[in-house]
Amino acid sequence: MLRHYESLGLVTPTGRTSGGYREYSSDDIQRIFHVESLRSLGLSLRDVQRVLDDPQFAPADLVTDLIRQTQRRIDREQELLARLQRVEETEPSDWGDVLGIIRMLRALDSEHAALRQRAVLSASPDAPLPAEVLADAVLSEADPNVAGAMMWALARAGGDGLARVAAGLASRDVDVRRRAVLAIAAVQSPEATGLLLGTLADSDDVVRRRAALELGARGQVDAVPTLIDMVVAGTGDVEAAENLGRLADSSGIAEEIVRTLVDKLGGDAAAGTRLRLAQALAELPGPAAMQALSQLTLDKDRTVALTAETILHGRESPRRSARRPTGPKNERPTG
Repeated sequence: MLRHYESLGLVTPTGRTSGGYREYSSDDIQRIFHVESLRSLGLSLRDVQRVLDDPQFAPADLVTDLIRQTQRRIDREQELLARLQRVEETEPSDWGDVLGIIRMLRALDSEHAALRQRAVLSASPDAPLPAEVLADAVLSEADPNVAGAMMWALARAGGDGLARVAAGLASRDVDVRRRAVLAIAAVQSPEATGLLLGTLADSDDVVRRRAALELGARGQVDAVPTLIDMVVAGTGDVEAAENLGRLADSSGIAEEIVRTLVDKLGGDAAAGTRLRLAQALAELPGPAAMQALSQLTLDKDRTVALTAETILHGRESPRRSARRPTGPKNERPTG
């Protein structure tokens, strides 16, 4: 090592003994320690020489560059570690299995959505992709079509894939949470329903609303407040109102829902908002909704009034048909 340092001009001995051995002064030894210390930070020998010999050299710039290099190296190592762990999770029995899963992982990492989707759909039924691998892929997949294929494959693979996807609900990355809730919404099971109920408290509107729509379709009344908020905000309000109608019809909370909607959307609200109220009331059963619609037929905005009137007419027509006698008409007696 010392001979190499000398050949580079990095550390030159002060002199030599009569026997030809190199002699190092205390300053030489101090320089050797400086060289080794800088090398421990990851500096090349060329950079070490620049640091020690150039008085104008700015150490802060070099340290910043070293941090970037080190972070890139750590990222590469973490990617390698993650890939090795994913291979290990498949419990390969031979090198053929290892090479097969590596090929699949490379396909799932492709920048082309079509290739990622093909990789999922082309997996053999006899050797489906491991649930753990698919779950991780779902949480990183931005394309909804590819994510749908992955969820289909995940359901077929079995295992603890749902639990792995559910871990994404706790991510600080809102995009990961959104992908997780979409994936879980595609699973029809009590476990998935329980996970969706927990997301109703999520800080992200998209996560809450997607969960509420799916929970409403599953008959979960806990979704009602979020569904009402969607109608009020005018975001996904049509589907939210349909879900409210189903929940009100099955749980007997129609009057409460109508009262909340009227309080938030009626009164001095803009005409477009009152129109949205009428459209939402069209989905709700019971006399409370009928009464609210009757009030809207008197609305100062003609579009709102006509919409409410049309909805009421459509509801009352079946009633009149039901009250009409169904027997034969009376015939005039003949002489």
